[in-house]
Amino acid sequence: MDADIIANIEANQVLEAEEPTVEVADPFDIDIPDGVIVDSDPKRRVIAIKRLSSTEQGTEEFTNEVLLIMELQHKNVVKLLGFCADNEKKILVYEYMSNGSLDVILFGLSRETGKLDWRKGIDIINGIARGVLYLHEDSRLRIIYRDLKASNILLYSEMNPNISDFGMARIFFGNDGGANTATIVGTYGYMAPEYAIGGLYSTKSDAFNFGILVLEITTGQRNASFHLSRQALTLAAYAWHLWQDERELELLDPLIIDSCCAEEFRRCMQIRLPTMSSEVVMMKNESRTLANP
Repeated sequence: MDADIIANIEANQVLEAEEPTVEVADPFDIDIPDGVIVDSDPKRRVIAIKRLSSTEQGTEEFTNEVLLIMELQHKNVVKLLGFCADNEKKILVYEYMSNGSLDVILFGLSRETGKLDWRKGIDIINGIARGVLYLHEDSRLRIIYRDLKASNILLYSEMNPNISDFGMARIFFGNDGGANTATIVGTYGYMAPEYAIGGLYSTKSDAFNFGILVLEITTGQRNASFHLSRQALTLAAYAWHLWQDERELELLDPLIIDSCCAEEFRRCMQIRLPTMSSEVVMMKNESRTLANP
């Protein structure tokens, strides 16, 4: 594979990325770590590095990332600055997201730092929805993402969400709206039942993932490990139980409850619509009456 490399890796392991492109030394002369390459010079851009494994799966994910992200331009989709490929060594170069992943903000050590209040959470939800809608309907490629989860959402300096990691995404052409696969990839806890059980994935699968992610953002609880609480098998099942008993506000994240709008929270719990376009309209249209989730 020919590589348009836009990186300059110096002996001190500082990687520069300047506009519009950057000359490249040999990026494999040194051991490049995953993560952020930091430079004290404010005139130079700080970037993020992702090294992929040399396995067949790693090669497939690398090819997917390059072919897909290079074709995408949206403020809620991560920007790929370039890549390096040399036999089994593969590196992706991304723009740096200073607030890290949404997973860390929701469930990590920084959870109680006050970075996320109700309004920021809603803005993140709306940004993710716009990004997925772009992938499904508005980009030059019609893409089913297949692995929408908190750890794949990166946050820019203003907490603007960016969808990242397209290694499992698939392109669809024409009117094709779904497919079957014998190889189930993705993250249990986010997968739509028809995909996890029967291998059927479509844009509806991403809409299901999005609904789970909205629950995690508004409740501060992780769906994948919710069964350990012994309250229900999944966060979604517990939310449905509370909704039926008209006790849904008990599920609100206590760290953001003071800034929360109760009606907006109820609206978020009702996000179980079949397409992202429906969910985007629902989030924007406060006057719209919704059925039970």
